[in-house]
Amino acid sequence: MEVDEKQNERNKEVDQIPNDSELDDDGKPKRTGTTWTSVAHIITAVIGAGVLTLPWVMAQMGWILGVSYILTIALVTLYTSNLLADCYRSPDPVTGERNHTYMEAVKNILGGRMYMICGIVQYANLSGAAIGYTITTSMSAVSIRKINCFHKRGTEYPCHFSNNPYMIGLGIVEIFLSQIPNFHKLSWLSIVAATTSFGYAFIGIGLSLATIIQGKGKSTHLIGGKEQFSGDRLWNMLIALGNCALASNYSLIAIDIQDSLKSTPPENKVMKMSNKIGILIMTIIFLLCACSGYAAFGSNTPGSILMGSGFKEPFWLVDLANVFIIVHLVGAYQVIVQPIFRVVEIFAGKMWSKSSFISREYSIGIGKMKSNFNFFRLIWRTIFVTLITVLAMAMPFFNDMLGLLGAMGYWPLTIYFPIAMYIAKEKMRRLTIKWFGLQTLNFIFMVVSLIAAIAAIHGLHEALHKYKPFMYKM
Repeated sequence: MEVDEKQNERNKEVDQIPNDSELDDDGKPKRTGTTWTSVAHIITAVIGAGVLTLPWVMAQMGWILGVSYILTIALVTLYTSNLLADCYRSPDPVTGERNHTYMEAVKNILGGRMYMICGIVQYANLSGAAIGYTITTSMSAVSIRKINCFHKRGTEYPCHFSNNPYMIGLGIVEIFLSQIPNFHKLSWLSIVAATTSFGYAFIGIGLSLATIIQGKGKSTHLIGGKEQFSGDRLWNMLIALGNCALASNYSLIAIDIQDSLKSTPPENKVMKMSNKIGILIMTIIFLLCACSGYAAFGSNTPGSILMGSGFKEPFWLVDLANVFIIVHLVGAYQVIVQPIFRVVEIFAGKMWSKSSFISREYSIGIGKMKSNFNFFRLIWRTIFVTLITVLAMAMPFFNDMLGLLGAMGYWPLTIYFPIAMYIAKEKMRRLTIKWFGLQTLNFIFMVVSLIAAIAAIHGLHEALHKYKPFMYKM
């Protein structure tokens, strides 16, 4: 009886569709994404609060190594992202069947059990990023209170505030935003997030340039910093290698972004153009922020130029920058968790296909605004966001753990799988010049990821001795 009712509902929905032109070639509603919506998603993912740490990266490497490394990472990311764009459809990148997720692409192109490794690494990193965003958002909120406190009482006053209330507040906001059903409905949020990311990036750049113009910039170095041979210096350089690579990484959500694009023109061509535009913008912002911040602070550049020991005046402008960071991370949170929501809901739909709790959509409206909600989506996404929030509060040092997860995920997701899938699709013979070049690139970045992982483990060991669960203040 329940099945008949569901079938009747589906028949009504079909009757409301005027023709097949509203469906894509896979029978799903037509996708509406464009070059610019995908660029917005890319910028939201890569121009995060991490861009404000790039001056510190430059301080560890110096001018020559720092600028060269940022440019190298950008070129490599562009190359492998374009390889990945051709894997959205297989076997043919234009006419083949869609691979709706990264796991699906790996499974269909490489076969075997490699897709399981891909899924574990990808979704562990996405979950870790959600925790990291929760912590960073709370730090920006606390930074606003600290800067206002310093402005009123002086920089010597011990202004310390708990991060927990702000993590809880973010969790409540994300519970509501998590009811956005899928990636296709996120464009407006990504555009807002991308816009605010430009806002705080340019505030940081502007304050740095103002410091330099006023003649208050600090001494810098062509190669490395002032502590050339200390143990801490070595660890910092290793961390800097990983931080810069991870800052440019959006391969975890690249297939999901491409799956939101229109079918015509071909998705791989649109995605490649989006990759070029997004990475060009990313590289310009990265270089501007890294170089101006390093020139302003020199070898003593703080971990983030707008938080902690970074800029404190003019306080209203630094406050505005931190508000931009908060708004950006609220949107970025949704961009990185949507792939998790999607894979769980696809799995649940296959396992319990006859359950109305899993599949039935209810329509609600407020005035002219109409939306759909689903009980399974409401409950499970609320549980997920709550768990992420509790973990962020329990492990305030999780940014070090995030560095470890990111180091372990960067090489396989950004380098190894795109190269391996490209070799398999092209049926490339071993030991040819191109095969050797791709494997050399693969090996180099495997080493970079291992170095970043070792540095992250060292940082995690140090953090475990400093912080107590649920007791973090800054």
